Amino acid sequence: MNFDTPTTAIEWTVFLARKYSNLFIQGMWTTLYIAVIGTIFGFILGYATGIIQDAKINKGDNMIKKILMVILKIILTVYVEIFRDTPMIVQAMVVYYGLKTGFDVNMQPIDAGILITLLNTGAYMAETVRAGINSIELGQREGAYAIGMSPFKTMLYIILPQAFKNVIPEMANTFLTNLKMTSVLNVIGVSELFLMAKTAGGTYYKYFESYLVIAVIYFVLCFIFNRLFLLLEKKMAGRKDYALAVEFAEDNQ
Repeated sequence: MNFDTPTTAIEWTVFLARKYSNLFIQGMWTTLYIAVIGTIFGFILGYATGIIQDAKINKGDNMIKKILMVILKIILTVYVEIFRDTPMIVQAMVVYYGLKTGFDVNMQPIDAGILITLLNTGAYMAETVRAGINSIELGQREGAYAIGMSPFKTMLYIILPQAFKNVIPEMANTFLTNLKMTSVLNVIGVSELFLMAKTAGGTYYKYFESYLVIAVIYFVLCFIFNRLFLLLEKKMAGRKDYALAVEFAEDNQ
């Protein structure tokens, strides 16, 4: 294969991958950085949002607490609905240029990209966390209350650890989605994989071949992380080869 004068699509793909390897590697690291940071902090935001949305307002609470909780719940509900019901590419444009135009906040594109990914992740994870909390049997809460645990301790020590385990698969899916969705951040100038491919392809007007390079990179990244998350999920599920003490006792009678 002659790399000096490529003629076929495959030759051009290999040529661009070699010639602009630094660009593709830089774009890959930027993509990973935004996806990892955005997902981690978005998960924390989503976890907090889900807990607050699930929190009950009791009749015995004082009026100020009731008003603050109602206001906070309304704000979080509006936030979740807006970010779940609008495309991420539109969110990127509105947040980046909105902050610059309306509040004179000049964010670096990569910082804006992380903020957008964080907010988007938080909105989707909030509903997942709330569903995870609601999936825990009500009897566990009642049992905790019966032995004198406060609602806060019940949530912290009984409900949240189980809910966290339940939402791990969705967190993995969200990360993989973020890894791919960072491509839309090129509209605000983030130097992620898609923008680097567009830059490399524009030099020779070989966009198909350039995008084919990043398609392979995206596939490899998602394949590796998907397998890692499956191992994590299997590890957290615990061993399957156990027998209940009751069953063991019955077998030995």
